[in-house]
Amino acid sequence: MSATVTTTTSTSTPGKGNGPASRMSLGKVLLIVAGALIALSVLRALVDAAQQADFDRVTSSGQIGAALSMAVPIGLAGLGGLWAERAGVVNIGLEGMMILGTFFGAWAGYQTNPWVGVLAGVLGGAAGGLVHAVATVTFGVDHIISGVAINILALGATTYLAKRWFEPLGDIGGSPKNSPQVDPIQTFTVPGLSDWLADLENHHWFLVSDIAGVIGGLVTDISALTIVSVLLVVGSFFALWRTSFGLRLRSCGENPTAAESLGVNVYLYKYAAVVISGALAGLGGVFLALVRSHIYNEGQTGGRGYIGLAAMLFGNWRPGGLAMGAGLFGYSDALQLRNGGATVHALLLLVALGLAVLAGWRIVRKSYVAGAVSGAAAVALLLWYALTDTVPNDLVSATPYIVTLLVMGLASQRLRMPKANNKPYRKGQGT
Repeated sequence: MSATVTTTTSTSTPGKGNGPASRMSLGKVLLIVAGALIALSVLRALVDAAQQADFDRVTSSGQIGAALSMAVPIGLAGLGGLWAERAGVVNIGLEGMMILGTFFGAWAGYQTNPWVGVLAGVLGGAAGGLVHAVATVTFGVDHIISGVAINILALGATTYLAKRWFEPLGDIGGSPKNSPQVDPIQTFTVPGLSDWLADLENHHWFLVSDIAGVIGGLVTDISALTIVSVLLVVGSFFALWRTSFGLRLRSCGENPTAAESLGVNVYLYKYAAVVISGALAGLGGVFLALVRSHIYNEGQTGGRGYIGLAAMLFGNWRPGGLAMGAGLFGYSDALQLRNGGATVHALLLLVALGLAVLAGWRIVRKSYVAGAVSGAAAVALLLWYALTDTVPNDLVSATPYIVTLLVMGLASQRLRMPKANNKPYRKGQGT
């Protein structure tokens, strides 16, 4: 079976979707990272020259640490979506599964300890995934309808349970909209290295201090759940692309009829993928409740389940690209939270420079209309940056969602989802 399926999946059209030609090499990834660092360094130097000292925080260790903590729940939600969609099940219900993770994680965490809360949140998300699997795999309900229903049910159920379980705990901080305080999960700092990098960062040397700030943010006060999340991304890659289990699961998302004809229990693999998807989304919710705020709050997810789906699409259904997308969205989210309109105003310059480069590339590729549009947008943003000192607060709060739309608009031309995604499948078709 393995040889047959491998032949099928390895003959994807070069340059498209998930074929070998579309995979990023290590060199390309390092080139992208280096380009991003240089762009941020140039941005910091420009705004420092304009005597706007607060803007040096765009590459500070604090900014990078905040971006990492913002990226983790988005990345976990996107990873959950990747598992489900690789098996052919669209999981719009990630937002609801994250909500279940926030609620049950905080509920169990304040009664016992944070790690029991982690387990409870993961199980809560997995339960949401199980409901989605029953509806879509067993009963053939449209995946989108089922996912939306789970989002609504999760919100309603947690709102009701919060009134029943948290409101009587008002004397220790509970209310109908939030839980009592939960003990924090332990964090880790690399001794010696963190202090040395902080000293380098404070010199404000071009590129050197910026790199020190980026690395410093990755080795200072890192939550244990962040480390677990990174391991889950790496583990998902190996599980899905380096094991026979992953090969069979992905075959269910590409051609379930052929997979069944070769002896694969398609229902079992779809169930496993969607339950794992829910568990990962639940863990993302736990991160929000127990790491970001140490408390459950109503509306805490803030649409991060949907942004996680966007990160998954940005990554073209692969863990590495997903991690890059989550990092981008997390950075923009942290940027608007740390310094508000003034910092987002600095981001306008970076986006304008990026659009100018994109315009030049489009024109070289003879895509004159697209190049002209990108160039006009770059000029408009440069004028906006030059003629203003800040960005309105209403626009600041929408920064992560605007970045999501822009990135998806630029990345959409190279997307290729699994062929059997959201397509009905009934047991016995392959016999």
